Parts: sequence; structure tokens; C-alpha cells
Amino acid sequence: MTFKILSAEFSHETNTFNVCPTTLTDFANDLLLDGAQAIAQRGSKNTQLAGLLDVGAEHNWQIEHCFSASAGPGGKVTKNTFDEILKPLEHHFFEHWDGIFLMLHGAMVTDFCDDGEGEILLRVRAALGPDIPIAVTLDPHANVTPKMCQLAQILVSYNTYPHIDMRETGRSTAQVLQRTLLKEIQPQTLRAHRPMLEEVNGGRTDLGPMIERHKLAREYEQHPDVYAVSINGGFASADISELGPTVLICCSGDPANHLEQAENIVEDIWTKRDQVMNVYYSCTEVADIASKWPGLKKEGPLVIADYADNPGAGAYGDSTALLKSLLDNHIENACFGPLFDPKAVLKLKSHKLGTQVRISIGGKVDPKMGGGPLQVSAQVIWQGSGLVVGTGPMLGGLQKNFGECIVLQIQGIEVLLVSIAHQILDLNQFQTFGIDPREKSVVALKSMQHFRAAFEPIAGEVIVCDSGALCTINYKALNYHRVPRPIHPLD
Repeated sequence: MTFKILSAEFSHETNTFNVCPTTLTDFANDLLLDGAQAIAQRGSKNTQLAGLLDVGAEHNWQIEHCFSASAGPGGKVTKNTFDEILKPLEHHFFEHWDGIFLMLHGAMVTDFCDDGEGEILLRVRAALGPDIPIAVTLDPHANVTPKMCQLAQILVSYNTYPHIDMRETGRSTAQVLQRTLLKEIQPQTLRAHRPMLEEVNGGRTDLGPMIERHKLAREYEQHPDVYAVSINGGFASADISELGPTVLICCSGDPANHLEQAENIVEDIWTKRDQVMNVYYSCTEVADIASKWPGLKKEGPLVIADYADNPGAGAYGDSTALLKSLLDNHIENACFGPLFDPKAVLKLKSHKLGTQVRISIGGKVDPKMGGGPLQVSAQVIWQGSGLVVGTGPMLGGLQKNFGECIVLQIQGIEVLLVSIAHQILDLNQFQTFGIDPREKSVVALKSMQHFRAAFEPIAGEVIVCDSGALCTINYKALNYHRVPRPIHPLD
């Protein structure tokens, strides 16, 4: 039997504290492809779409992939943007489909509703009825709502952070959909939740308690009526009424025992809510550590992650506090990036290589978060397009675009200025611009956890900095109004 499957990819992680709305331009700057383009560019890479296509080919599905759309984490998605992106999917609602496969994030907030994914699913259900099977892949930083679980039978999140199992997740989710279409199973997704902004370590799976939780999840998936167990750390940078860590079990049969297992895992998240894996250094402390670092003699560079200014969680990417501390401490043979400052890039792009300049960089979007503009004397040492093709575990073969870029030599630090903010995921996000992190004594980058997949193998040591930018772990510095109270760690 040949099944007709309608699919689409619509992903955004929304930081509601970010003052810049997310528009169609932001999606165009990151990922906005029609179905054919998406299959050509992403259909053989480490993507959920590739996993869907793998299973579709195996079972001879007729797949109509409408679009792939993703924007870097940022402020609320505007209604016009949301509606415009969904049009190609809604255009197909009047045809017959056997199943729906959606690749979502799980933490999208719009300027007209808090639950973007719930709104997408609501529109699909309203048009196609209550019975059509809907399968959804999610990021494990999803804020999964009861509404999402009511509207989709199959919800499955990645199992890794850094995320390296996207294709695998697409495959496994599509196989559950196949069994549903054959009427072998009648799945539902159960949800367990605790009143926390997020799992205390952001859901990292490379060490700590999440390793044992995933071991329990994989063991429970051996139950014949259990098809996937997903552990979501949640996303704290969203001031909404439904957020925080969840455990999902996609299953059939009597839900009581399955829900008990979900509750056991999420209770472990609650019980260990104060067991922090990262040590968060101040900018001053980081600079002091860097000044004593013995350089490449210690089997690799000191890698410093500016956790709080991670564009991958919706921070602006233009915090200068860490850079200022490194410069004040005269750190040598170092690199820093990316620093988001399209105005500075535009001003500098006409300068010849080797030109000495005096310019203000960074800190322009919201100077009170992570440091204001930094006045520097610098030499222009690289300029050009910011298109990067990744080679590492997360981005292998996929593109990221920083827009027009400039590299400045400021004292002993090479600083990458970009026009489009993205977090660092891949060594090529430095190497493309003539910066080789392997040859540096100190590498300072803007990311929380994803950088580890590519940078830990070359690092002598990794440390984490809270620069006081928008994704600071000092949640009480943020202005939460809508989260339910009491909630950990605010109360």
C-alpha cells in the first residue's frame, strides 16, 4: 500500500525577552526553502527531513514536502510571518492525505499566541479532521504543552545535546507513523511536567544525570507498547504560561503504567534541580584564567563559551563584556566571535586589508545586557561573505550564513564581526575567515553547549562565562510576568 504524506519544517526557538521581532527576513537569512529546494539541500544531510525521506523510500511513500523554514532564535514571530510561512502547507489542506509529518522546534512564541506549535497543529486538525495521524519531531529544548499532545498522536524529540541525532530522530518518528498508517498501533503521547523554568543543566546529555535518564528511557522503549520516550529540558528564556521540563512517552494501551514511568523520570529532574554541572565564571574570572593559561603546551586551547550571549538561545550576540575583559588583561594569540554588529561591518567593508581603524563595536542592541559599545583600535585583516559550510558533527555539509563579515586584529585577539547572528557550532565558522582555532591559545565563542561537539576534541580545557547578557543564568535579573508561580528557581 502506498501512503500519501504531507510534510513541512517550521522551526523557531523564541526568546521573549529579545526586543527584536522575528520576521520573514530573519527566516530568509537562515533557512527558507520550498519543498524541492529543501530536499535538494537537506535531504541527504543530518536532518529530520533526510530521516523522513529514508523511511519514505523504504515504504514507497508519496511525500509532498511543502517547505523548510527556520530562523535563528530571537524575539516573537510576527503574525504576518507565521501566516505567510504556513501558506504552502495550508494550500494542500484540501487534498487527501494519509498522514502528516511536521518538523518543529517546540518553543515557538508568536506575537498573537504563546504556543506556536500548538497553533500549527490546531490549523492542521481543523482542516484535516481528528483522525489523520500527525507525527512531529521536536528539539529537546521544547516547552511541550498539553495542547500539542492532544493534537498530535506522535511527538518525538532528539536524544542528544549537542544535537547530533536529527536524521536518526526523523527515521524513528517516521517508522512510528508507518506502523500507525498500517493500523498496527494507535499511539498517543503522554506528558509529565514539573514547575521549573528548565532542567538545571539545560538538558545536556554529554555528562551528568541526563545520561542515566536516557538509559532508563531507552530501556523503557523496549516495552512492546512504547514507541519513543523523549526527555525535554525546556527553554527558560520564554515568559509564557506553559514552559519547563517534560517527559513524553509515545505509546498505546493502558496509559497508567506509561505515565508512571514518565513521572519517575521527570521527578528525577525535579529532585536534582540544584545539581549544576557547569561552573559559571564572571568575565573578570575568565580573563584571569586565560592570563595564566599555558598556551598550546597543554594539549590545545582554552575554549571559553560566553553562555549568556548565545544567539542560539535568542541573545543578541553583541555583548562586549567578555571581550573587554580579555583585552584589558592583554590576552595573546586568541580569537573571539562571532560579534554581531552589522553597522560596524558596513562601515569597515570599504577599508583595504591592513588598514588601521578606530571604531566602536558591539553592544548596540541593548547596551545594559552584557556590556555596551566598545571603542577599539584595530587592523582589518579579513573581509567578505559569511557563508559557511560545516564539517563537524552538527553542521556536516549544511550551510550557515553570517552575512557580510569582517575580522579585526585587536591587540592579541582576532575578532570576527558578523551581520547575521548565529552561535558557533563548527570549527569552519572560524576557519572560513582565516582563523584557525587549533592554533590559538585562547578561543572565546558565543554558544552554550552545541560548540562542544566540534571544539571539545581540540580543547585543552573548556570553561563557561556568564557575561550578564540576555541568556544569563541569573533569572531574577529578567522581568518574568507570565510564568506560573511558584516556579523554580524564581521562588
